[in-house]
Order: sequence, then structure tokens, then C-alpha cells
Amino acid sequence: MHRVLITDNLSPAGLKVLEETDGIEVDVRSGLSPEQVREALHDADGIIIRSGTKLTPELLAGQPRLKVIVRAGVGVDNIDLAAATREGIVVMNTPAGNTTSTAEHTIAMMMALSRNIGPASQSMREGRWDRKKYTGTQLAGKTVGVMGLGRIGQSVARRCRGLEMTVLGYDPFISEEKAAEQGIELYRDLDEMITKVDYLTVHTPLTDETRGVINAARIATMRQGVRIINCARGGIVDENDLADAIESGQVAGAALDVFSSEPPPEDSRLRSLPQVLCTPHLGASTDEAQEQVALEAAEIITAYLLRGEIRYAVNMAPIAASELEAVRPYLDLAHRLGLLLSQLNKSHAVSKADLLFRGDAASKPTRLMLNAFTSGLLSGALEDAPNIINAEMLARERGIELTEATSSELGAFSTMIAATVHTDQGELSAAGTMFGNEFLRLVRLDNYQMDAYLDGLMLLYRHRDVPGLIGAIGTVFGKHQVNISHMALGREKNEPGGEAIAVLNLDNEPSQAAMDEVSAHPDVTGVELVKMPEAGAPLPWL
Repeated sequence: MHRVLITDNLSPAGLKVLEETDGIEVDVRSGLSPEQVREALHDADGIIIRSGTKLTPELLAGQPRLKVIVRAGVGVDNIDLAAATREGIVVMNTPAGNTTSTAEHTIAMMMALSRNIGPASQSMREGRWDRKKYTGTQLAGKTVGVMGLGRIGQSVARRCRGLEMTVLGYDPFISEEKAAEQGIELYRDLDEMITKVDYLTVHTPLTDETRGVINAARIATMRQGVRIINCARGGIVDENDLADAIESGQVAGAALDVFSSEPPPEDSRLRSLPQVLCTPHLGASTDEAQEQVALEAAEIITAYLLRGEIRYAVNMAPIAASELEAVRPYLDLAHRLGLLLSQLNKSHAVSKADLLFRGDAASKPTRLMLNAFTSGLLSGALEDAPNIINAEMLARERGIELTEATSSELGAFSTMIAATVHTDQGELSAAGTMFGNEFLRLVRLDNYQMDAYLDGLMLLYRHRDVPGLIGAIGTVFGKHQVNISHMALGREKNEPGGEAIAVLNLDNEPSQAAMDEVSAHPDVTGVELVKMPEAGAPLPWL
């Protein structure tokens, strides 16, 4: 049974989905102190939060049971993503649930700002009839710049086109074809776009790169009388610089639903300026949006806990349940190669790991396979077991460079994953393939080609390829009651008499006396016992 903790108000529709799902136990506790949240997380497999709960490094540390955090909404600035990733916790949000409501609020703010609806309404309440004072401007024929063309940005752009506006868009990732389909003139340079707009609306996440990105220097390059709308995250627009620009007349007005500090202080200049329209973070505050994000959050967390599906992840690559099933053997193969090289490394300092995905493997999510390999590689070096979420971060924190390359060429196998680990004592490399979707094989170790089972107990012994050695090794293990289930031989050169390596798959672990006796053979140059998961064993983090 998976326990889901809910610490903020969630729509009854979302709670109903959770309560009616077999295998899910719901624990609803609102109004908890940070310390109480930390204690409650000890018994939770997942947590759903809104903006009221802040998950700090202190709360997330030492939570071995916690696997997933779902934010019922888009913004995740109340979750320390670095801490969650380091702890191996996947973080997902619900970007689709409030798209329409936030886009509509943006348009409402834009129209209200243009027609002075806020102050005009206030003047009517105060008994005045100031028609001339509140003359506005129409949107049709104006140019709007949309900064960030994600779901909400695209939704705003479509509505602006319906209002007969010219739509420019800035986004470094969206394709030109996608933008053109929606009638958006795409810019890759924000500084170029903002000089051409009458309205600027921002729709990006708040990151180190976007914090204060609309500042005094950029505002000075805009058309005089520009209007700025922010219904995304507080802090993207520098609030002091915006206030200065409004007071100077460079900016005609601003509509703000979000603030760098919420609620903003009572002495905030923006709150007191008549050219500024403010709302208290209402972008997603519709009945429909609250129900939709709750339903989406419930579906996302149950899909992850029950089926391993990763949807809308913000700290790792997302993967659907159907895709996960197809890629699972590749993740298993990559993970086992990491485990193998970790045990063969003998604790030497690792500086770099190179992975090559060839054939079918090249068409799969290589970043997930890289993380699966890295989790295996680090498994023997860290106190807490790394997983597919935190492995890359943990490696880079330790100065380990990770590289990946792909090749569609098949070579000798239809699919292959090859890994090389660079240490202070040299290099170790291994390559694996699969037969069908369940038989994983080790096909290369350093320069030796072979076909060995990549599971269970693996005894590797390096030796001179001379007659009688295989029989001698078999005799030793027979004497010590060790059963050999499979054997593979790899020669450095495809001819007898040279250096070779053999891999024995064993049914039971040999005693130290058996290992010593094999090592003592004059033609054996090295013996290593590697412990791998049994064939078909589930991945440790799914």
C-alpha cells in the first residue's frame, strides 16, 4: 500500500480519485508546521502540495520512503529541486490543469489595464463620473510580445490573435514550424523582440536565468508607453525598476498577478501607483482550474507509484508507462554495466564515464539509460543508494564527467550499450547487449570479446590460455561444492596461448578457500567475484 500525504487544500474531485484507487492510502493533514510536515513525510511514499507547503532541504533530508512530490499547479519554487533530486525524489507538476484559466486571466488583465477598468470602477464607487479621465486604448492593431511559449504562452498568443493583435514570441526551444502554425513571429533574441512591442507579457518559470530578466536596462530599450503584464512568477520583472519606469513615463502601466514577495509589503510602490493593476495571484483561481489540477495531480502520483510512469517531471526526463515498459530492459542493461564496472574498479578514483548507445539503444531515452548506468556505478561508493533521479547530480558533485554518444550502426548486434570508466589507474570498459527483451549479455570486457550472462554470481578470472586450465578450475569448484551454471571465454587475440579472461556464472558463492585455490594456479593472473542481480530482478528504483 502506497501512502500519499496531502498538506494543502485539494479539490474533492482529486481526493475522490485517490481514495478510490486500489493500492493508495490517503493521509490528509493541512495546517502543519514545517517540523510536523517533516515527521509526516517519514511515513509517506508521495506528497501532493499546492503553494502553501514549502519543501526545504531540511524537510527532504533523511526521507528514505519518500519517492515523489507532485505540485498541484505549475510553479515549483516552493520546492527545493536540488535537494529533492539529491535525495532521489522525482518532482512533477500539473502544467495542463490551469493553462486556460491563467491565459484567460492574462487577457483579462491586459484588457482591464488598457481600458482603466480598475480605477474607473473605483471612481464610480466613490461617486464620480470621470469619462474623460479614464480614456483607454484598444488592443486591436497593437503588437504583443509573449516571452515564453510554453502551454500558457501559446494559449495567450492564440487569444491575442483573436483580438486582432500582431503576436511576437520569444522562446529558445520552440520550433519555428510550431510558432508559424500559430501565427507567432518567433524571436530567439529577447532584446530584439522587446523593442518592437506595445505590450509585453511574460510566461516563463522563475529560474536564476529569468530572475530580474525584465529590468531597467531592457525597459529602456522598449517603446515609450509600453505596457507590461506578469501572470507567471514574481521576480521575473524587477519590481523596483518597473516602478521607476512607470514613474518616469517610459512604461504606461503594468498588470501584475504575482510578486517577488507574496503578499507584497504594504509600502510597495507598485501597489500605490495608479497605473498598476494588481490581483492577488488569481491566475489559477477558478473552480475549473482547481478541480482540474487536483484531478491531474491525483492521476500523476498514482501513475508513478503504481506503474512507474513519470509524467511532467521537472527534475528528470519524463517517461510514459508504455514507454517505460519498452525501455526497462535497456535501463536494466545499463544499470548492470554500471554495477559490473563499479565492482571491478577496486575503489580507484573515477574522473569520467563515457557511454555509447548503438543500434536500437540509440533510439531510446539515452539520458535515462545514462542515469541508470551511473546509479550502478556509484552504488558501491555512496552510503545512500543512488537512483535514476539523483545519480547524474551525485556524479557531477563528485567531479565525475559523464558523456553520451549514439550510433545508428548495428555492428555485430542489433543493440549495444558500451561504457568506459576513466580512473586514476587507467580505464575499464564493458559492453552489453540483449537477446529478446529479457536475456542480458556481457559481450565485451576491456579488449576481450565474449558472451556471458550478466546476472547472479559472476566469477571472472584472467589467465594464460593454455590446455587443461578449464578442467583444473572446474575440479577446484567441484571439490568445494560450487556449481557452475555457465561459462564464457574471451581471448585478447583470436588464437590460443595468449592472455584470456573467463566468466563463470555460479549457482552458489565460493568460499575463500576455493577462491584462494583458483588464484594460486600458476596460469591464473587474477580472480574477481562480482555480485549482480538475478535474471529478471526488478530495477531497485521502480
